[in-house]
Amino acid sequence: MADITSSSSKQPSHDHFFVWREFLWGALAGGFGEGMMHPIDTVKTRIQSQVILTKGQNQKSIIQMVKAVWGADGVRGFYRGVVPGITGSLATGATYFGVIESTKKWIEETHPNLAGHWAHFIAGAVGDTLGSFVYVPCEVIKQRMQVQGTRGYWTSVIAKDASRLKADASMYGYYSGMFQAGCTIWKDQGPKGLYAGYWSTLVRDVPFAGLMVTFYEALKDVTEYGKQKWFPNSSFQVNSTFEGLVLGGIAGGASAYLTTPLDVIKTRLQVQGTIIRYNGWMDAFRRIWLIEGPKGLFRGSIPRVIWYVPASALTFMAVEFLRDHFKDDKVKEVTTVSIEKNKAPLQHS
Repeated sequence: MADITSSSSKQPSHDHFFVWREFLWGALAGGFGEGMMHPIDTVKTRIQSQVILTKGQNQKSIIQMVKAVWGADGVRGFYRGVVPGITGSLATGATYFGVIESTKKWIEETHPNLAGHWAHFIAGAVGDTLGSFVYVPCEVIKQRMQVQGTRGYWTSVIAKDASRLKADASMYGYYSGMFQAGCTIWKDQGPKGLYAGYWSTLVRDVPFAGLMVTFYEALKDVTEYGKQKWFPNSSFQVNSTFEGLVLGGIAGGASAYLTTPLDVIKTRLQVQGTIIRYNGWMDAFRRIWLIEGPKGLFRGSIPRVIWYVPASALTFMAVEFLRDHFKDDKVKEVTTVSIEKNKAPLQHS
């Protein structure tokens, strides 16, 4: 009894350690995934926003857009905006995975009827909502820098289309870097500019985050059920890092495709700048539907899925790897009763 009491008294510190560790692992994993897949995100952003510059003319396919970026800017064009992208992903990854663990535990303890996949959905949505306060300004800066490409490309676009897009030519000047872009947007538009498309971002990310966590946890349950049903007496164990890679990719890809229309609306609201083309989320949805139809709402869905499959796979793989290789060894030495309590925050990881 004495050992159990002693172990239980240390429980809060262990809980806090696990939760804060999730923030760190999530931040590292989020930044890693964004950095690796940024070129694909650049292609997606340009495909979704090209209608703003072309007025619906000469819409490029994925291959055509890749060739255009490469021809105009080379490798630099694909990595334009990578710094604000990684910065936003660090914040989102930290809150996403950190809040998920603490929120899931709180929901399951205080609202048992919401345990399971509902707890995963709510936890994912809450985590992404909190991260949006840092993520959205970074996303605005990142996407505008992606659309601009290098200075030479942006100057040529403005000069080429000045006669046809006279109003658009002054939508915003060239951004030399993340800090300069943030200061310029703040000066020109104030907080409203940095948080352009904030609500559309939440409309996209809350269901996306909830769906991805729900799909991931559901796939883990299905995988575990399959192992118990078809290999009940087998000692074979699937490496959790590999499991995170495969299941995370599937969960991210499915969630990304289903939320593509929300992503198109968000991108256009954030890229449009001071020249207002879409007056809010509903106006953007209505105009895209009437002018471009369903195809317009799913524009960029392929590169979005291509981005999220490996990005989500790498993110979940990194989280599972870090969880496995940086466990608190002292926790393993306490009694069985204490082990079960200490592992509670990670039972549904």
